[in-house]
Amino acid sequence: MSKNLKLKASRAAKDMSQKDLAAATGVTRQTINAIEKGDYNPSIKLCIAICRVLEKTLDQLFWEEDENA
Repeated sequence: MSKNLKLKASRAAKDMSQKDLAAATGVTRQTINAIEKGDYNPSIKLCIAICRVLEKTLDQLFWEEDENA
């Protein structure tokens, strides 16, 4: 799994810390950190919650581009 730079950038664009996003989605800051680092694969429920808070779609935040395309 690769780093989720789209999530990090979207969070920063909303001027939210990892702690802010964690509080808004009901998880710990460590969970948000692990998702951004690519160390944790979140549930679809958590992905949707993150998308709602950041006003993005699942594709915008979590779709991995095919590097061979």
